[in-house]
Amino acid sequence: MEKEREEGNVEYKLLIATSDEKRLQKLATQLNYRLNEGRGEAFYELGVSDEGETIGLTDEEIEKCLKTLDRIVSIAGASYMITRVEKGKRGKVLEVLVRRTVDFPPVQVSVALLGNVDSGKSTLKGVLVSGKLDDGNGAAMSMVARYLHEIKFRRSSSVSIHLLGFDSKGNSINDSLDFYDESKIFLNGSKIISLIDLAGHEKYLKTTIRGILGNLPDYVCLVVGGNAGPIGTFREHLGLSVALKIPVFIVVTKIDMAPPEIISKTLNDVEAILKLPGVNKIPFVIKNTGDASLAARIMPHLRVCPIFLVSNTNGRGLSELKFFLNALPPKNDWSEKSNMETLCFIDEKFYVEGVGLVVGGLVEQGIVKRDEMLVLGPFDDGSFRTVRVKSIHVNRVNVEKASAGQIAALAITNVDYDEIRTGMVLLDVKAKTYAVRRFTAEIRVLHHPTTIMVGYEPVIQTRTVRQAARIIKMNKEALRTGDTDIVEFEFIRRPEYLRVGETFIFREGRTRGLGIVRKIRV
Repeated sequence: MEKEREEGNVEYKLLIATSDEKRLQKLATQLNYRLNEGRGEAFYELGVSDEGETIGLTDEEIEKCLKTLDRIVSIAGASYMITRVEKGKRGKVLEVLVRRTVDFPPVQVSVALLGNVDSGKSTLKGVLVSGKLDDGNGAAMSMVARYLHEIKFRRSSSVSIHLLGFDSKGNSINDSLDFYDESKIFLNGSKIISLIDLAGHEKYLKTTIRGILGNLPDYVCLVVGGNAGPIGTFREHLGLSVALKIPVFIVVTKIDMAPPEIISKTLNDVEAILKLPGVNKIPFVIKNTGDASLAARIMPHLRVCPIFLVSNTNGRGLSELKFFLNALPPKNDWSEKSNMETLCFIDEKFYVEGVGLVVGGLVEQGIVKRDEMLVLGPFDDGSFRTVRVKSIHVNRVNVEKASAGQIAALAITNVDYDEIRTGMVLLDVKAKTYAVRRFTAEIRVLHHPTTIMVGYEPVIQTRTVRQAARIIKMNKEALRTGDTDIVEFEFIRRPEYLRVGETFIFREGRTRGLGIVRKIRV
């Protein structure tokens, strides 16, 4: 193994066996540091020297180590589980996942489910969050569908989010419930996985892009039907994840439906695509929980792409997938963003009888508190308005505040339902407000059948903003697939809230491109 690093959430211990109170307090302080570095989770490698040498421990030494570890995690307000056991030079090497549990919000990780239509995304999510296997006739999918037509046609057309919770020992909370209850999962879980199911059909691509950019997922789970292989939108969804630098893992479903040679061909096709220039990932087929634990550790580094083989009807491979999700570390550091000025892009709006207007979206920065005054906008004329937050719900639980990284439903006053649109923002009252009509961006054309010239009008998507914009200035005369340039856009209908450094996607028909905002004009 590589030499131990002073930063990060991984600690090497050749042997920890002490009953000295001062030493235990020092070890607990060290554990707290590692937990803070891992945003509530840390990995301990027992039987490994500081230089990374896997020496190993005897059974007697392991017993002493675990007794000491029991004392340390008790002091630090945490719990642990053994995730992997390997052979060292003279004994066993243990990998231990430690998770903070006392007076601390649950560790939260968000995973976007992407993949071609009929690959089994919604069924997989239904099986994970319900704890019940599919009957092969759409039962699992119906548990997580939002609309009747999605059940009827077995095709997701919207963004839906469901929770998978784990307790301090790594057991799925969902499996112990008689029915899916979001509030119980959130309140009882020490780790929460938000599964964001996105539409697979190409006609709903705008909804899929909004789901990714609006929810800022830690990881992407790319689902492939084992009987069909990586067809349809698979390449586009993979390319989107790579372009946005989101770590990807792959789940091959329906392995019970296809003969071994077809599954083998699907695997070979997937691995070939992952090795293509521009993607350049290392496929890692998961065969046991040890592989799953290792894969979870190295996922944030982007290069390795774990591949799971599962059946939603007989349950094969699901235990390894759940083990992996339980060990998956959070990638986004929301604790730092909680100290910044409030920012929340509006993704949805509702009218609730007796409550009034409710808006929903991801709190990207700051902390939203009940009865707090925020600024809402921009409206069509570019103005902003002060509103009051009457109440807050997070995961169907009534709360006093919502922190950065949480998807919240906010009941607000001083604005009518018809005035709200997707893409508006809620800002701190002290924040500088502005509405952008024109902006300069550095763009790359990912695909275009012909050429792009001044006057071209693609749809710009960033966070929950979605609006057509016209190119009014370019450095080059024309752009083709693979070209880059600095261009100036102008929104066609209304101004939007846009920040310098924001990544956006532009599209029109078969055209796809990626850009970064470099300059804004208000």
